[in-house]
Amino acid sequence: MIKKYMMLAGCLTVLAQTACAAEQAVDTPMIAEAAVQQVSEKVMNADFMAPDNAWRDLDPENTLYIETEHGQFVIELFPELAPIHVERIKTLARQSFYDMINFHRVIEGFMNQTGDPKGDGTGDSPLPDLEAEFTFRRGTEMPVTLFSQRPKDIRNPQSGNVDVGFYKSLPLATEPIGQSMLTKDGKVKAYGLHCKGVTSMARTEIPNSANSQFFLMRATSPHLDAQYSIWGSTVYGREALTKIKVGSKSEDPNFVPDKMLKVRVAADVPPEEFVNVQVLKTDSPAFKTYLKKYRKEDGRYDDICDVEIPTRLKP
Repeated sequence: MIKKYMMLAGCLTVLAQTACAAEQAVDTPMIAEAAVQQVSEKVMNADFMAPDNAWRDLDPENTLYIETEHGQFVIELFPELAPIHVERIKTLARQSFYDMINFHRVIEGFMNQTGDPKGDGTGDSPLPDLEAEFTFRRGTEMPVTLFSQRPKDIRNPQSGNVDVGFYKSLPLATEPIGQSMLTKDGKVKAYGLHCKGVTSMARTEIPNSANSQFFLMRATSPHLDAQYSIWGSTVYGREALTKIKVGSKSEDPNFVPDKMLKVRVAADVPPEEFVNVQVLKTDSPAFKTYLKKYRKEDGRYDDICDVEIPTRLKP
């Protein structure tokens, strides 16, 4: 059966409205402003400098390199959220499956879709389809720095709110961690948010139909949240996400798409090709200070997808 992969609109999963005092919040005590100085844009993706102990290294086994003619994307993988999808991406990358595969469907203000060996949106790998991992269960071992709240249904401001914050480099929505005391597994429901740079798995109208196709977000698309399996976040090369050529091979046979030239797991690359990217720890005082730049005069914050996590090359 030929599969036509697509992006489906969906509603946000309903989560609890109240924040938990035990969770780290933006307005907890912060380090002195003098300890975190504003600098030029020499730091990647941010105009922010922090002490060395505020930065963390990426796990090479859970980092993906995507080479394109516009530059390299470095993607942090999250097996904590979507273990079977992360394993599939790494398996196919190690088989060189993704090398020279088209960005066959690219929509301005939306996403870059790829991963189809046929190049027209109808193909997948020889491997079985995957079970959906739209949401996950998180415990206290996965600390989240709360940022603000969002409507449960972004299209309906009267739907109530859900807490949103940051886990590592990923923006997500979560039930209050305090509710974990009331659950059998000691965890609460959460899901990643489809902000710019997030990577997620494409599928058909059938939830458990993801296989090899995936997409990199060019912009924010809340209607996808909790409807697609998020497995990573772009921490390096984000500026090139919007340079991928816009068009669709299935709609325009003459469209000449950009390609993924090579896709590799960072743990497999030779030392001279290793990109030593560090990410600001989102559970650090430095990050909470950084978030002050997003606070409005009335004390409210911009949308979480407007926040770009600072990264740098390790000194």
